[in-house]
Amino acid sequence: MTSPKTGPTTKGLHILYIPAVCLIITFQGYFSQYLFATYPDLEPGPLTRQQSLTFNLLLLILWYTYYQACTIDPGRYIFSSSSDKPDPSLRPSSSPPKRHCTKCSLPKPPRAHHCRHCNRCIPKMDHHCPWTGNCVSLQSFPYFIRFLLYTILTLLYFSHLLFLRISSIWSSRHLPSYLGPSIFSLISITLLTLSCLTTLFLLSILFFSSLKSCLFNTTMIESWEIDKHESTLSRLDSSFDNPDTHYWTEETNDKISLSQIEFPYDLGIYSNISQAMGTSNPLRWFLPIFGGAPQICNDGTQTGTGWEYEENGFNDVTGLWPPPDPEKHKRAKEGGWPAAQLRKEQEEFCYSNEQTGEDIKAAFARRQKEDIERRHRAAARMNGRDGLIAELEEEEEEEEDDQEGYEWVGKPPSRRGDWKNSDGDRLWDYGVDEEAEEDGVVDDDVPLAELIRRRKVRTTAKEDYE
Repeated sequence: MTSPKTGPTTKGLHILYIPAVCLIITFQGYFSQYLFATYPDLEPGPLTRQQSLTFNLLLLILWYTYYQACTIDPGRYIFSSSSDKPDPSLRPSSSPPKRHCTKCSLPKPPRAHHCRHCNRCIPKMDHHCPWTGNCVSLQSFPYFIRFLLYTILTLLYFSHLLFLRISSIWSSRHLPSYLGPSIFSLISITLLTLSCLTTLFLLSILFFSSLKSCLFNTTMIESWEIDKHESTLSRLDSSFDNPDTHYWTEETNDKISLSQIEFPYDLGIYSNISQAMGTSNPLRWFLPIFGGAPQICNDGTQTGTGWEYEENGFNDVTGLWPPPDPEKHKRAKEGGWPAAQLRKEQEEFCYSNEQTGEDIKAAFARRQKEDIERRHRAAARMNGRDGLIAELEEEEEEEEDDQEGYEWVGKPPSRRGDWKNSDGDRLWDYGVDEEAEEDGVVDDDVPLAELIRRRKVRTTAKEDYE
């Protein structure tokens, strides 16, 4: 799947996006001026001095804002101690760290996600944009939305220039062909028009999506989480007008209470825009030069911008976002901390000198098959299917998994229980490392040393298997 927001799923195509954007800007911005100046049969002829100054000034601003959107650091977390282990005494007692990133082996602050492209946790990550080759985040969002704004303004002005020439061609359509524009002029003006309208349509989708995020203080990932939370509540049993719903797991017989959680970061339109653009001065929101932008606070206190966010108080308790996920909770009970048996199997898998390469592959395939079976049973219970249908579907998907093998190109195959929104997007499509997301919210009480140990186990297992 390819989306104007999230790009292609085929591995390797992301490197072509920035050259493609530069080529499109050059074609529309400069080939068009060459065409208007050298082919006078395209009425009303070359651009006037005012038109040329306006168009080239917009192109200059477009190039500058695009350069900023591509090169601005999306932000990084710097912990105070030399061991990169945060000091719990520096964090307010009202907001204890609850999320951990096993890719970074560090706590994950609110609204942060581990980007699989940037290979680090990004503050207030919106998505990884292939058009800029950069993450849209706390620090880079203002530059990204300014680039979209000035690109759309440039395209609208370019559409006006094209409209003048297309109107002239249409008004002279009854004249003999030798009195009208040449074939090359007609083909060129047609390609420029199609390119302009297509680019304007796609970037308008991205701009209004980003503007919505700015107005409501959400990110694309958080909008995905809101949709998932509402979908989860609607699937679970809410009979007898009970505001709380419950979910039981078959293997652990564990009960989770789920209730409606309001999105906590919507503070009002003006406050939302001020927070997103890094300034409360409206004059600086959309200035291409000296515009506002928030900066993550890395003063060693692990508080302030990027580390904590003001909440609106609609929930009784702070720090509830993202909402609990029954599937993740179930998988945590099956294989998370303190699963001593799983750790033992992993260590034997990594460090046993008696195992051959075939034994290691067979053990890996067995654990993979067991994981698939557990996810199938959970999906069957969630969707209300009977056992026979679930078993038949399980057999079919196991055959598909055997055909897929152990590696894939581009987007990994969807697992049972993986939720998609109405656009068919997973967290993977926004650039999030799903493995880090899976492990990062599972266990609130996992010691940091255990997270680091798990990281080493998985790394060694991957190296031995490869």
